[in-house]
Amino acid sequence: MPPLEPARRRALRAKAHHLDPVVTIGHHGLTPAVLHEIDVALAAHELVKVRVIGDDRDAREDMLSRICGELGCAPVQRIGKLVVVWRERPAEPPAAQMSPTRAAEPSTIRRPAAAAKAPRRVPRTPLPRRRRGA
Repeated sequence: MPPLEPARRRALRAKAHHLDPVVTIGHHGLTPAVLHEIDVALAAHELVKVRVIGDDRDAREDMLSRICGELGCAPVQRIGKLVVVWRERPAEPPAAQMSPTRAAEPSTIRRPAAAAKAPRRVPRTPLPRRRRGA
């Protein structure tokens, strides 16, 4: 993925400020399972914050370059042990390009007529008022 323009990177950093880390890379390093979880998170959210456990700064840089190389994402920000990466979500096909059977299917999630009615409320009886000075 080509590097981000400074204005785009600034906007993504602002959006990532409020995010919590979604994936943590532990002492086993960047395993295929961790890469898969980052890939799933990027597909769902586009912008992901990852926490890297470890004190070796060079190892964290290597992990970031490996993540970006294997998953096709762009680095947005590195602050200490936190890394923010971004990958644009692929465009969804319009409804016209969907298969005709899926586009023509009606929604099958419907409630029965009896279950659609709200339960009746039972009126409350007012409590007797207390008298002052009694």
